[in-house]
Amino acid sequence: MTSPALPTPDEAATFRRIGWRLLPLLFTCYIVAYLDRVNVGFAKLQMVGELGWSDAVYGFGAGIFFLGYFLFEVPSNLLLMRVGARRWIARIMITWALVSASFAFVDVIPWGPLPALFGVTADVFGFYTLRLLLGMAEAGFFPGIVLYLTYWFPTDRRGRAYAKFMTAVAVANVLGAPLSGFIMDAFEGVNGWAGWRWLFVLESAPSLVMGVAVLLWLPDGPAQARWLGEPERTLVLARLAADDAASASASASASAPAGRGGHGGLRAAFGSGRVWALAFVYFTLAVALYGVNFWMPTIIQELGLDRTAYLQVGLLSMIPWGIAGASMLWWGQHSDRTGERRWHVTAALLCTTAGLAGLAVVGTHVVASLVALSLVAAGVLSSMSTFWAIPTSFLRGSAAAAGIAWINSIGNLGGHFGPDLIGRVRVATGSSAAAFITLALLGLAGAVVIAVVMRPSGTSSTAVHGNT
Repeated sequence: MTSPALPTPDEAATFRRIGWRLLPLLFTCYIVAYLDRVNVGFAKLQMVGELGWSDAVYGFGAGIFFLGYFLFEVPSNLLLMRVGARRWIARIMITWALVSASFAFVDVIPWGPLPALFGVTADVFGFYTLRLLLGMAEAGFFPGIVLYLTYWFPTDRRGRAYAKFMTAVAVANVLGAPLSGFIMDAFEGVNGWAGWRWLFVLESAPSLVMGVAVLLWLPDGPAQARWLGEPERTLVLARLAADDAASASASASASAPAGRGGHGGLRAAFGSGRVWALAFVYFTLAVALYGVNFWMPTIIQELGLDRTAYLQVGLLSMIPWGIAGASMLWWGQHSDRTGERRWHVTAALLCTTAGLAGLAVVGTHVVASLVALSLVAAGVLSSMSTFWAIPTSFLRGSAAAAGIAWINSIGNLGGHFGPDLIGRVRVATGSSAAAFITLALLGLAGAVVIAVVMRPSGTSSTAVHGNT
């Protein structure tokens, strides 16, 4: 006697369930990650004055985070594939929490003869070193999540998943800006500590908590998800297999079996011209995002606020990021609904470019500055929410792990270039206008590259594979 056939689960309901199970946890992880990455922008309002640093010292230190990020990005993503997402993402979060808390002691950590060797003071050396270590600690988190979501969502559902996940950038700034301002106001002088020291300690604690939560609740993939029934698990794996088969078919029809077998992962990813082009586009996005993000509290403070009005700065910072969060969700849904990626990224990058150009000319006009900041934030986050659906549509297997990490690591070097450029230009000219013009031109170049490189052609659908 044969057993009755299991009912076929509803596909939309299954992926909705997966989204509700995974995305809130990953979303929260990214919020606390982003807080630890960019709270230095608020700490700067006090820290540079207390420690006697110039804008150039701050800008270089804020950006050097991404050099450490660059060095460890690809190895981290390949290790995630080897040891599993749950343990590796938890490791990342716990180590970056410890490094982030160490910034409270940036001027008292003994570095021995190293500062003199590099020709800087001990506190400046500590700032640079801890920012570099923070980048190393966090390397692999974001591209690891991008890769991890490909284990669950087929191509036609990734735009929404990425948009929902990346809304954490906007939420982290919407919540983190007033929170950072409140901590610096409320904890100033408590136990003899300045507010900026409390900021680093208190905002690192959630990362430790979320690292433990990942160990407890994050499955490595659908096969380990006990909350999925067997029919649902079969459906998900079948959809992903069909996705890969369609990509392989496109690859075969284009007569481009790049990177199959052998050491195809690294070789296929690094040998793809589209991977390098996308890395440049992501570089322009990171330049805009972190250039403005690390300097936004200073830009808003210079609109006429009192130098100690940290909570007010935080509340005004909520406006651009709130607009950006709503925009990127709508943009990601629209991209999935239409199935179009290239022009969505291009149009959003042009919005970013317009905002950066606006920042160069509006001076200290409050409303105009907030409009320009909103254009930058909404444009760059909307671009990013749809951008990652492009490389994950043609990268497969270990080529996906290496390619995603490579795009993110090369691209995030822009996170060093943007803040550092603004700091150096401010010291040299007393204004940020020239830096914003440079960033706007880079954004325009990124828009042109994505529009040209990803145009429909016989090779644009070619999949790049590595070992799985």
